[in-house]
Amino acid sequence: MINIAIDGPSGSGKSTVANVLAEKLGYIHVDTGALYRAVGLFVKRSGIAPDDESAVVSLLSDIDLRLVFEDGEQKVMLNGENVNGLIRTAEISAFASRVSAIPAVRSFLLDLQREIARTNNIIMDGRDIGTVILPDATVKFFMTASDEARAERRFAELAAKGEKTTPEEVRAAMEKRDRQDSTRAVAPAVPAEDAIFIDNSGPFDQTLEKILSIIKEKTK
Repeated sequence: MINIAIDGPSGSGKSTVANVLAEKLGYIHVDTGALYRAVGLFVKRSGIAPDDESAVVSLLSDIDLRLVFEDGEQKVMLNGENVNGLIRTAEISAFASRVSAIPAVRSFLLDLQREIARTNNIIMDGRDIGTVILPDATVKFFMTASDEARAERRFAELAAKGEKTTPEEVRAAMEKRDRQDSTRAVAPAVPAEDAIFIDNSGPFDQTLEKILSIIKEKTK
C-alpha cells in the first residue's frame, strides 16, 4: 500500500490539498483531525471539560467511531450518526485540541487510523502522521503557510458556516492551538525528520502540482 502523510498546522490547507490529491490519484483521503473533533463533540455533549483527563477517558468506552468512504468522501460516524456537519466549529476545534493531548485518546484512535492505512492507498493528513501514526509512510510532507493566509482561510471557512467571528479572533485562536499542539507532551505537532516542507501560502494549483510531482517521483 502507498501511504502519503501530510502534517501541518490548522489553516495551512493540508486537508484541502489532501482531498484533491486523493481524487486525482484514486486514493482514500483520511482527515484524522475529524476523528479528534468527533471525540471532542462527544465530550462536549456529555458536559465534560475537555481537559478533565480521567472523565474524558471514562467516556471512551461509550464511543463507537468509524470512517465511511462514499464516492471519495469521508464521513465520520459517531455512534451511528454522521457528524461531518457538526465538527467544524471553532468551539469543537478547541475541544479537539484539548482532548488530543490526552494519551488515552490518541491510543484509542491509533489502531483505527493504522488499519485504514494497512488496507488502502491513502493520503492522510493531521499533525503527527509522519512522526507517530505512519512513521514508515511512503512520502511525508509538512505543510506551512503564512499566518495571514492561514487566518484568512479559516475565517472564510467559519463564515461560510454562519459562525460570527473576526479575522483577529480567528488568528488568536489558531496561535493558541498551535502552541498547545506543538508543546504537548504526547505526539507533539512537529515535522518528521524526513518530511518535505511545502509552503502553501501561494496559489493552490502550484502547491498541488509540486506535491503531485514529488509523489510521482517517489512512487514510480
